[in-house]
Amino acid sequence: MDTRMKIIDVTGPVREPHEQVFSYDYSIQRASWATAQAVRVKVSIPDELDVLRGKIFGAVAGTPGQQLIISKCLSRHIADEKLRIAEADGMLAERRDIVVAPYTGSLVHLFPRLDTWAAEQRETLRAEIKTLVGL
Repeated sequence: MDTRMKIIDVTGPVREPHEQVFSYDYSIQRASWATAQAVRVKVSIPDELDVLRGKIFGAVAGTPGQQLIISKCLSRHIADEKLRIAEADGMLAERRDIVVAPYTGSLVHLFPRLDTWAAEQRETLRAEIKTLVGL
């Protein structure tokens, strides 16, 4: 049986009111499931987004609008990768709604995988954002 995960829909980013995170809501489906499953992926602004933005772009200047577009684009790529990491770790194997929390605290051991991905994708991400924003 086909057990691959298929992303049906993604919404976000949503700024969580009591946390410094952007949230993305994914609807995922597997062939063996009758209905889709909800997965919320949280990207920590100070601990993930700002750290990886600094490693990928260094000090980036630009207008507030350009900074917003950079944050939105990069946080979405981070959320997509966090979803892939969660799938690889078996966190999404059961059919239930789940939250993929920021890679701090008890999930800090997963951050090096996100960091490695960012290093590997650095030039691709830089080119995409340069085209999108014009920096």
